[in-house]
Amino acid sequence: MKPDSTFDSIIIGSGQSGNPLAFFLADQGEKVALIEKGRLGGTCVNTGCTPTKAYVASARRAWELSQANRIGVKVSTNPKIDLAEIWKRKETIIGSSRKGLEKGMEENDKIRLFRGVGKFLEPHLIQVAKHRLTAKKIYINVGTRPRIIPGFDAVRYYTNESLLELQEIPEHLLIVGGSYVGLEFAQIFRRLGSRVTVLEKGERIIHQEDPEHSQLIQDILEAEGIRFELQSNCLSGKNRGKSQVEVQMDCHGEKKAVRGSHLLLATGREPNTDLLQLELANISTDEKGFIPVNEKLEAEIPGIFAIGDCNGKGAFTHTAFHDFEIIQDHISGAEKKKTSDRILNYALYIDPPFARAGITKTQALTSKKNYLFAEMPMSQINRAKEKGETQGKMEVLIEEKSGQIVGAMICGTGADEIIGIFLTAMYGKLHFEVLMNGVFTHPTITELIPTLLQSLQPLKK
Repeated sequence: MKPDSTFDSIIIGSGQSGNPLAFFLADQGEKVALIEKGRLGGTCVNTGCTPTKAYVASARRAWELSQANRIGVKVSTNPKIDLAEIWKRKETIIGSSRKGLEKGMEENDKIRLFRGVGKFLEPHLIQVAKHRLTAKKIYINVGTRPRIIPGFDAVRYYTNESLLELQEIPEHLLIVGGSYVGLEFAQIFRRLGSRVTVLEKGERIIHQEDPEHSQLIQDILEAEGIRFELQSNCLSGKNRGKSQVEVQMDCHGEKKAVRGSHLLLATGREPNTDLLQLELANISTDEKGFIPVNEKLEAEIPGIFAIGDCNGKGAFTHTAFHDFEIIQDHISGAEKKKTSDRILNYALYIDPPFARAGITKTQALTSKKNYLFAEMPMSQINRAKEKGETQGKMEVLIEEKSGQIVGAMICGTGADEIIGIFLTAMYGKLHFEVLMNGVFTHPTITELIPTLLQSLQPLKK
């Protein structure tokens, strides 16, 4: 098949890897085709980080009002929640980001935007709508979408994307899935006034974390009135009239049902690679649909790269952007950056936030290496007391031989920002005594990091 247009590079998907890559390649003088089937900006801008954190902020304000009497600020009435206004503010924020991207691409004569689903016809030939495009380099940045488990085809359900379009507060929100997305929405809507029930098939929520951390988060959310049904193998869902939905479960061998007004399926994500006709390009995927890549993010076919969430090397905006930086680094000739350089880190944006970097205590306990461990409850930190937010704790893991920090967990006020202190030390391969002997600003949570490190003890296995 002959192409209609020839480019230096084709990028499929305008997410947090694809957009900066398009502008970078254009700056290098390349003629770039950018293919996008939906809205510019990808998941982070449109249905992920930006809109959900805007909702977290609104929920936080509602919670602060509900807690005001506790710290001497007398509030006589309950706040009125206007979800339509919260939605409008979210749309303004993400709309601004999208318009900036659109304007930048319109003004760049090296970038041509194609709307539609990009599909391979041959290894370096892409079909999008009526166009056939070819390029020596192709970058796949198609991201992921919500995974829908079997048994819910006949019920009214929401995903993390469609739930953000609601204009009225759910009376009773059922959430199938007790992991990061489900828990964030659970607290958001509970604080906005919904009753919330989380249905988790496992023995505990966020099962990737240490068991005590799972329990810590559950305790925090239960204290706000969120109900949990664990070991709930959710078999199916059905509509009950026009205003109710029902989830039928098998709990400990006992079948039962829970009804609510709305149902959110937060059961993980799956890559959009099935849309690409990869078999026509001789590109294989793993059992989950991710495209295997090397440390330069190149797939098995030379000149074809998978960047962002679809390569299975990370599921975060910061890892997607780092993928772009790896490509940029190699094109520029430096060739210093690679995926194995990354230290795993992320935050769960409940309130207080939960943030983690490096390995967990569970992983340390199964390792042959020796570690030092320390923890400190937020209730011992003056800044947390002054703010009236003493839930949570800090933990740190040190590799005993090197003295380097290899893991840290913070659950508490400001955790999503404070974790950066530990990450900086980890990337810099600093001996823990550098932090332990530091002098940090008072009054802060951070100033207790030296005290935390002074309490290190051998981790007992």
